[in-house]
Amino acid sequence: MNHKPFIIVVSAPSGAGKTTILKEVRRLVSGVFYSVSATTRPPRPGEVDGVDYIFVTKKEFERMIESGDLLEWAKVFGGEYYGTPKSPVIKALEAGMDVLMDLDIQGKESLEAMYDGSIISIFLLPPSFEELRRRLNGRKTENESELQERLSRAKVELKWAENYQYWVISSLIDEAAKGIVSIINAERMRRERVIFNLDID
Repeated sequence: MNHKPFIIVVSAPSGAGKTTILKEVRRLVSGVFYSVSATTRPPRPGEVDGVDYIFVTKKEFERMIESGDLLEWAKVFGGEYYGTPKSPVIKALEAGMDVLMDLDIQGKESLEAMYDGSIISIFLLPPSFEELRRRLNGRKTENESELQERLSRAKVELKWAENYQYWVISSLIDEAAKGIVSIINAERMRRERVIFNLDID
């Protein structure tokens, strides 16, 4: 079915399983372009440059800001930058593909200001705050101070969830992924997006 392309923004606190769930979403649904974010933070074990993130230096990222090469960007934990390269997103939309993005609320609000009416926002909720704490502890990628900072930020982010159109609880990876796919498919069939000419004259 032909439809006007749109952007799906998925946000979640650290430890909600967003990265794993979005990989499954991309496996399950076709016609979706995944926007790979640029970041200045170092790669975690198993992360691949250009697949999980585009890893750049701070100097390179600041050049991208100055050149207007980013749709949105933010400076987060420990002074690291995250941002969305502009060109791939524009090309995907022009090609009629929906665009899937992993963003925080600041990035979501920046895009909503640019693409009014074309943003679908989904917030991934952890099953409970205790489960979120357990998952972050299990990652062992932060020291105790960084862990507490992430937990404090998660409490703030969970309050932001009310600004999103859809909520998906990340209890099981496959169920959460299927929930997001269902949202995408339903939005593709929204009356105002469907491109269809019913000539009955």
